[in-house]
Amino acid sequence: MEILTINNVSIDYGGHRPVVKSVNLAVNPQEIIGIVGESGSGKSTLIRAMLGLLPIGGRVSAGEIIFKGRNLLDYSKREWRELRGNKIAMIFQDAGASLNPTRKIGNQFIESIQSHFECLKADAYAKAIDMLGKMRLPDAASIMNSYTFQLSGGMKQRVAIAMAMAMEPEILLADEPTSALDVTIQAQVVRQMMDLRNQFKTSIIIVTHNMGVASYMSDKIGVMRQGEFVEWGTRAQVINNPQHEYTANLLSAIPELGGRRLV
Repeated sequence: MEILTINNVSIDYGGHRPVVKSVNLAVNPQEIIGIVGESGSGKSTLIRAMLGLLPIGGRVSAGEIIFKGRNLLDYSKREWRELRGNKIAMIFQDAGASLNPTRKIGNQFIESIQSHFECLKADAYAKAIDMLGKMRLPDAASIMNSYTFQLSGGMKQRVAIAMAMAMEPEILLADEPTSALDVTIQAQVVRQMMDLRNQFKTSIIIVTHNMGVASYMSDKIGVMRQGEFVEWGTRAQVINNPQHEYTANLLSAIPELGGRRLV
């Protein structure tokens, strides 16, 4: 049974022409869905709608978003607050910018954990240290004692990813989570997200322009163009037998090494 279902969802800004048009999507427990497309295709708008985080003026103008049998569009503000982080968490493209620059990382991380779990401060600290370690951050204790200006952009991004994963959400929405990271760290973060799926039975929807990341992680892939899915299928179907010219063009743009495509 699907944990999340999107039925004929359209999204517009200010009542103008829809930027997302009649999209359908189903996510099963522990499934990883990759949504691939160029900038402006509507993929980030789509996943923001799943968490009620559309920018001012944005609205779901048609359709429904069903999470575990209930339409999220009917949720009250209180229900949204209880859902975010606990049930559905999100990693933003520039997640590091969401960290408070006036507070140490440790204070923010511990507060975040204790707001979602009933636990002692010492237990929250240990959980935070563990998650930072899984993100391959050196000297996690030092990171906890640091302010954001003392960390590189890539380190801040990994801290924010660790904070989202520490909530053990049922669904993790990831909006270009590795775009600010170098290739080596990208691979580590991708592997850790997949470990999260296995350890906590988390479903993941990852938005990316990188077909290589999508093909490595995803069970199913949707290709978005101009607010619509032009391709949808299993990883093998989309990668090995694309049905749409746009998908074929995305795949042809992936570099080759020694005559072998890197997906």
